[in-house]
Amino acid sequence: MTGETIQADVPYLDIASPEFAMNSEAVRDARERSWYAKTNYGYGVLRYKEVTELLKHPSLNQGSAKWPDHHGVHSGIFYEWWAKNLLVLEGEEHHRIRRLLNPAFSPSVARKLEPEFAEIANELIDGMKQKHARGEQVEFVADFSEPFATRALCAMMGLDHDHWPFIASRANTVGYALSVTIKEDIDRVDEAVQELYDFVGRLIDERREQPGDDVVSRLVQFSQADDKLSDAELRNALVVMLFGGMDTTRNQIGLLLQTFMRNPEQWELLAQDPAKYAKPALEEGLRVNPTTRWVTREANEDFEFHGLEIEKGTTVHLFTMSSGTDPEAFPDPDIDLNAGSEPGSERRKQHHTFGGGVHHCLGHYIARADMSVALPLLAQAFTDISCPGGDEWLPDSGNHGPVRLPITFTVR
Repeated sequence: MTGETIQADVPYLDIASPEFAMNSEAVRDARERSWYAKTNYGYGVLRYKEVTELLKHPSLNQGSAKWPDHHGVHSGIFYEWWAKNLLVLEGEEHHRIRRLLNPAFSPSVARKLEPEFAEIANELIDGMKQKHARGEQVEFVADFSEPFATRALCAMMGLDHDHWPFIASRANTVGYALSVTIKEDIDRVDEAVQELYDFVGRLIDERREQPGDDVVSRLVQFSQADDKLSDAELRNALVVMLFGGMDTTRNQIGLLLQTFMRNPEQWELLAQDPAKYAKPALEEGLRVNPTTRWVTREANEDFEFHGLEIEKGTTVHLFTMSSGTDPEAFPDPDIDLNAGSEPGSERRKQHHTFGGGVHHCLGHYIARADMSVALPLLAQAFTDISCPGGDEWLPDSGNHGPVRLPITFTVR
């Protein structure tokens, strides 16, 4: 069967449409019909098997580098930063920078931060309880997920927590660059990136004068070694950290809460035995409702994959949410904290929310640590959680999550 024959009857998904939803019948129908769909940006890969294979395929590079160009942005501060950051670099340059950054994001670093993550979460939970007692509306993004994500980032970087509103505000603005509306927002995005550059420049100078036991101090040390990060590489890496570390965790915690609001019996399991269920609760939530809806790749050469001819330069989106709920890989794809725990049962396959291959998320240990601390504490504090309305969401493309999530609950 030729590539042309295959392409003649495959589904089409308009992933730039404001109405597009990953958790929709259209996507599920497309996945049932075909392992891939045509999209307005190339191909979207829908099933677990093919996503797993393509994440490590040598004919694909990280595909986000040309995102600004695809949307009419060809210059500016964001454009220059985006072209040089670790998220889009390839080859030896990528390997060298990643190797130098890796020790600052190790499992041991993540474990050492867990007590501080718990302290932050408990403080915010107390604030939510107080608002509830006064009869005030609790809005989950403003009252928990955004301050928690940003203050956890401050803890990791050894920053005074007074900085969190500035970091959150600028990171939120940079996030608009990942939307299909990037060209409309590019002026304020450029301004936010410049302000983050200025902030990390001052931070680097401070850590060179007074190093501490934090990620930034370790990275500054790496920039002074023989095999070192250049000043520009260090600044770029820290701006990526400020943006990605806040934006992704904030969105994902909101999505985790949404998932458990829809599955209250699973929430109760977590509340009753947090030691047993903290890890499966996080991993199952990441699998079925990830903030990273797709991972972008680009063909670096012409190649054939399962009968489909893919030309050099073609964008290939690997749909993490669709693959994570693929019934071929997960026969019972709904969230289940006990999945794989019964004697003789199969363990869940590894989801792809943090990507894969050489571009697997560098900060996944830190992200898993802070969210696996926060989630059980929330479950032990609140039950009967629901959203009364008034919620607002980012587009269901690229990175997704709540902008506003008003909630009601019962305090345990």
